[in-house]
Amino acid sequence: MAPSDSSPSKQLRPGLWQVVNDRYPGSMITKEDLVPLAALKKPLSECRVAFLSTSGVQPKGSLRFDTAHPVGDFTFRRVPSESPVEDLEIHQLKYPTFGAERDLNVIFPIERLRELRDEGVIGALNKSFYTFIGYNMDPERVERTLARDVAEALVEDQVDIALAAPA
Repeated sequence: MAPSDSSPSKQLRPGLWQVVNDRYPGSMITKEDLVPLAALKKPLSECRVAFLSTSGVQPKGSLRFDTAHPVGDFTFRRVPSESPVEDLEIHQLKYPTFGAERDLNVIFPIERLRELRDEGVIGALNKSFYTFIGYNMDPERVERTLARDVAEALVEDQVDIALAAPA
């Protein structure tokens, strides 16, 4: 994108973050203390990779996320990384899922990550991927509970890299 294209008048939704802050005071996560990304200690082709997603994807028949709670659901689900796509479902009300219903990989690239493993680009997939819903109106609680719980699971699983993507 050229520098002139990033001006507020060229943005798709100028002032969007200010609107979010005005409508939902305290909902934006802000940090003054930057935490740098960790450096890889071994080649990517030797790393165990986990995927984290706010998509609400979960195994069929598992406990559904509480999408009706006014401040959100602060739990996560483990999704076996070898799950067939047809054994997974999306339980999410806060974004349109029709594209993902046609091809789950657009929001939860489980088959693409398996291909990268099979091609030797990454060393291994963690036994589980982790999903939760992105609608959580208490960012401090997200950090205090959900983020901590997922981080503990990643450490327990001895994951080298966690790839995170919003839905």
